[in-house]
Order: sequence, then C-alpha cells, then structure tokens
Amino acid sequence: MEPTILREATAADIPAMLDFIYEHGTNHWNFLPKDDVAAHFAAIDGGKTQALIAETNGALSGFVTYMSARSMARYQSRERIGYPHGYVCEAVVHRDLAGKGLGSRLLREAVQRLAAQGLKEIYIERHEENLPSAGMMRKAGFVEIHTVDDPERRASGSRRTTVCRLIVE
Repeated sequence: MEPTILREATAADIPAMLDFIYEHGTNHWNFLPKDDVAAHFAAIDGGKTQALIAETNGALSGFVTYMSARSMARYQSRERIGYPHGYVCEAVVHRDLAGKGLGSRLLREAVQRLAAQGLKEIYIERHEENLPSAGMMRKAGFVEIHTVDDPERRASGSRRTTVCRLIVE
C-alpha cells in the first residue's frame, strides 16, 4: 500500500468530496442537509472554505474542511473575544480506514494550517454520543468545553451537540 498523501482541495475536487461525504459520512449522528453542505463545499472555489484531501493509492480516502470564523465567539477565552477563530466543519474518512488515525492526522494538519493564519482557538462540534468522532477529536488535541440541547440538528440519541476546542500555544 502506498502512503497516504495530504493535499489542498481545489474546485475540481468538490463533486468527489460531495459523493464521498454522503457515502462515508452519513450516519445517525451527523447532520448533513444537502443544500447547506453543497454551499459549504462550493465555497472551496472562492477560498472561504478550506479543505485538505487525503489520498491513498491515488483514491480519495478522507478529507477535512475548515475556515476562519466568528460563529463560536460565545465560547472564546476572555483574551480572544473579538478575534476570529478556526472552525473545523467536516471531517470524514473512508469506512475501511476508520479508527486508523487518518481522521486525527487530517484534523492536526487543519489545526496547523489555521494556526499559521494566526488563529489561536479552533473549534469543532459533534453529536454528544458520537464516540468515534470524540476519539478522533481527542487524539487531535481537542477538549470538550460545552454540550447543549440541539434537537434541530440532532435527530437521534440525546439530541445534543458537544463543542470542542483546541488552544494553539
């Protein structure tokens, strides 16, 4: 098996990424409304959404999308209020590669890239009961900071979202 390479996604990658997320990212924990996901991925073309693709043996094996944001300001530390922060939007790995560290590797690389942009706090969310995502986030250095009722986005289980943060030193 060839090593997995990471590279920046381009507009040409968007159709494959959309197919991939619905094939490998759909489960009862994830909230993936088609119009919102399509708009998020379309923003790769203009640079608002940034993305890293993992390729193994020349095939898409995972990706992560991320951006500079202000949407999590209510969770920011006192000294960072008013500054933009990083937000990791989607992280998905091929089902056959789940649990082998690729998701954590993608997250760590996204964190490095956001930090290089001067962003000191980086956030990510997941369904409270999504243990595989929790493990991936923990391995990448994220810490749970808040859990909130979220029945509009979470149709199963506890119906709660957990917010995680990583502070870049």
